[in-house]
Amino acid sequence: MTRSLRRDLYAAGAAALLVTVAVLVGRHIQFTRHTLFVHWPPVFAEWDPHVGPGTPAAVLLAVATVAYGPALAARLPWRALLAASWATATAWILSLALVDGWHQGIAVRLTTREEYLRVIGRFHDIPATLRDFTHHIVSGTPSPWPAHVAGHPPGATLTFVLLDRIGLRGGGWAGTWCVVVGATACLAVLVAVRALADEGLARRAAPFLVLTPAAVWLGTSADAYFAAVAAWSVALLALAVTRRSLPWAAASGLLLGLTCYLSYGLTLIGLVAAAVLLLGRDGVRERPALLAALLAGLVVVPLVFTLAGFNWWTAYHLLVTRYYQGVGGTRPYGYWVWANLACAALITGPATAAGLRRTATTLTRRTDPAPVRLALLVATALLALLIADLSGMSKAETERIWLPFAMWLLPACAYLPNPRAWLTAQAVLALLLNHLLLTGW
Repeated sequence: MTRSLRRDLYAAGAAALLVTVAVLVGRHIQFTRHTLFVHWPPVFAEWDPHVGPGTPAAVLLAVATVAYGPALAARLPWRALLAASWATATAWILSLALVDGWHQGIAVRLTTREEYLRVIGRFHDIPATLRDFTHHIVSGTPSPWPAHVAGHPPGATLTFVLLDRIGLRGGGWAGTWCVVVGATACLAVLVAVRALADEGLARRAAPFLVLTPAAVWLGTSADAYFAAVAAWSVALLALAVTRRSLPWAAASGLLLGLTCYLSYGLTLIGLVAAAVLLLGRDGVRERPALLAALLAGLVVVPLVFTLAGFNWWTAYHLLVTRYYQGVGGTRPYGYWVWANLACAALITGPATAAGLRRTATTLTRRTDPAPVRLALLVATALLALLIADLSGMSKAETERIWLPFAMWLLPACAYLPNPRAWLTAQAVLALLLNHLLLTGW
């Protein structure tokens, strides 16, 4: 065993130890003080060993991706690789969701008491509802919004309202939307890595982006949809700065603006976008109009919502009040500030822990430019995640909330030798999580 491989295993072992300690300490706190408000800390889930209709497909997909994924990723034409990655990622997410059955795994996930579909009827007059939105955020106000609606800008809920308006009604369509759109996040990351680093690294990362343990939470949650929008905003910016394209820059700005109106915390994706601008600074210097196009696109969504009567800053400050009115004000920061990182270790898997070790090594040693550029992108995503953690506004459920950041940590797996062994570890973790726990939010 080489020294480098040994250190990779130490990194993966440290991640496993962090999760183990978070489970043991979390169970003690929950059973003695009842302040965590999760039944299987650190993740929001119930202990429920089970199998379901999605089990055979999930196992077969895992075996096939481990056996053939790295070779196909290396050989397929680029566009075919993107198509295969999206199809496989979608199938992987769906099969894991269907372990809980269609009803429990997909159809009712977005219809529960705190979810978006519960308020569709209150948006019969969209402009009036947007003007009145902030009046229902804080608990104790007339008809307060459910937790997830109050906890996000109205762009999140409005997405499902518009799906309902075009005839795609109910939890089944909403869940399918989140899975199908959310699966494209892996494509966006591949596009960005190819544009900013090189195609070889993107191809090596592809099987890990597809066979991620995060798929357990990508199906089915609105955060999968948020992750895709955020990922494409960064990917289009990468294309803009490398191809000197004004339309791509404007489109990136448009999606960045939308991202901020889907989730308050996703303003931190701006750090990843800043890393893209740094890596693509030559293109920006050669065509400064790229920044103007980016900003022009960026103001569109905020301007529309502001003119409609929704004030983002007012809503955010009211959300902070609502957050501390609920379980967020009781959950102990001293536990979650590190247990959240255990959640991140679960959704990204042992391979990512080893990949992050190699990311740090790449940043501190002189090496080829492409790996360094990828390392900078990954490190910036990790920084955004750590800021979200330290903010205190992410206590629990980060296995779902941090999906948009986790997608940008997975490319670190491109540094790993023996990809099949690491992919096996990723797949086994995902299958165990989904068959031993009943996740919910």
